[in-house]
Amino acid sequence: MLRLLLLWACSAIGLLNLMRSCFIAAATALDQWLAGKGENHMARLTAAAAGLCGLLIPAVVAAAVEGKRFKQLTVDELTPAQHEVADEVLKVSSLGLQGPYNVMLRSPVMAKRMVSLLDYLRFNTSVPRRLNEFAILIQARLWTSQVEWKAHYPLAIKAGLSEAVAADLLAGRRPAAMQPDEAAVYDLCVELSTTHALSDATFAKAKQVLNDQQVVDLVTLSGTYVTVAMMLAAGKEGTPDGSTPVPDLGMAQLAQ
Repeated sequence: MLRLLLLWACSAIGLLNLMRSCFIAAATALDQWLAGKGENHMARLTAAAAGLCGLLIPAVVAAAVEGKRFKQLTVDELTPAQHEVADEVLKVSSLGLQGPYNVMLRSPVMAKRMVSLLDYLRFNTSVPRRLNEFAILIQARLWTSQVEWKAHYPLAIKAGLSEAVAADLLAGRRPAAMQPDEAAVYDLCVELSTTHALSDATFAKAKQVLNDQQVVDLVTLSGTYVTVAMMLAAGKEGTPDGSTPVPDLGMAQLAQ
């Protein structure tokens, strides 16, 4: 898939030039038809129009890939410092070097430390996996982050999060079927993210199901995935298949 996307991106300019040629050919054939010149003017006009339609869809796709603000990195072109980080990324990433990694690798020292932090927050955190992945999905929803949702939704379901809870979250609703610990995580993450404060009542509710380390790990996870979402937005990084699973709610806040 990555190779195909790269090929599309590299051929985007050529496709657009071909589209331009089709427009010119169609216009020329139309001029000849109106002037009564040439025996095959209608055939030429039809062929030009068909060629234009045939090129339109792949050109649009290629243009979307080309919309990335940072050229997609490949393993062969990495510097030694980038390669060191990429080797670790490729051990765990379902995106390869796409998504946030394509952005963060521009700063390999930062990327190395960020990858180490993500390794702890994803695989060695004190927070149970189900709650951890739920918290990531909350940030994906708040940021309308297609890549974060695409990568972590199946992990959350595999970890035991209810599909009904995820569906409500995706729609911008407070999930109706949350377990008590999920409700505590939801309230903490949403309140901190949308009000930039945390009430005593919400903190106390979280402490009923989480210990001190788990609260700190959860807050760190949420902030880190805000950073990841920012990188994705700054780089205009989309999902590898171009899908957009997270509907845009505009300025509407996630229900508390």
